[in-house]
Amino acid sequence: MKPNFAQMSTKELRAYVLAHREDIEALEILFSRRTPDSEAIIYPSMFTEDGQPIEENMRIIEEAIAQKVQQESNHQDE
Repeated sequence: MKPNFAQMSTKELRAYVLAHREDIEALEILFSRRTPDSEAIIYPSMFTEDGQPIEENMRIIEEAIAQKVQQESNHQDE
């Protein structure tokens, strides 16, 4: 008997999918929970085509990561 995927948290569903990679229904439900492209944040490339770092883009991404960590920290404190 399959679990009720709708009642599973995303974390639980992700763990289930990793253990049952052949379960297409679970994969479809997990994919349907992703952030829509219209809400996704697209960051600039960190490297040029020849592999050279782009310092400004790396700074932008580092700031975004720091902000996300702070948000998660604040959320856990609540």
